[in-house]
Order: sequence, then structure tokens, then C-alpha cells
Amino acid sequence: MGVDEFGLDKVDRKYLITIIDKFGGGPVGVETLAAGISEEVETIEDVYEPYLMQIGFIERTPRGRLVTPSAANHVGRKIKNDKKPPQESLFQ
Repeated sequence: MGVDEFGLDKVDRKYLITIIDKFGGGPVGVETLAAGISEEVETIEDVYEPYLMQIGFIERTPRGRLVTPSAANHVGRKIKNDKKPPQESLFQ
């Protein structure tokens, strides 16, 4: 039936993989995410996210959704940590 040991189905995994692969693990807004996985915003918020939050695979922040390291590990991906270091001050 395509359900894994955490109870995730194909759409749950697609949700997580999209955030990791296309958005570097997040944060990403729900509207952008909905367009990326071809689902309605309401479906994401009411059906998929509550369980993913309950098991600790995503976090909702004011800036958007974030995938946790345990979720990335579960789907066999690594979260890109390509954040640039802060720019030094001109006077340092």
C-alpha cells in the first residue's frame, strides 16, 4: 500500500523531499509548497502537516515550513547547509 514504518505515504514523502531538494530544507511558504507538490493549501494544512508535526518531521515557523534532520534521514536526503557566512563589516 506504499505506507512505511512511520505511517508515511507517497504524498508525505513527496512533501518532505520537495522541501529538501527544492528549498534546501526550508523555510518555504505553504503556498509555494502547495504549487510544488500540486496539492491544495488546505489539504496540506489539514491532512498532511498535523501528523508530520506530531512525529517531529516538520516545523512551522513564521518564515515557513522546515524539515527536521530526522525527516531528511528518513527519506534518505541531506539538508543543504549552504548558508553563506555573514559578511564582515567594512570597518573591521
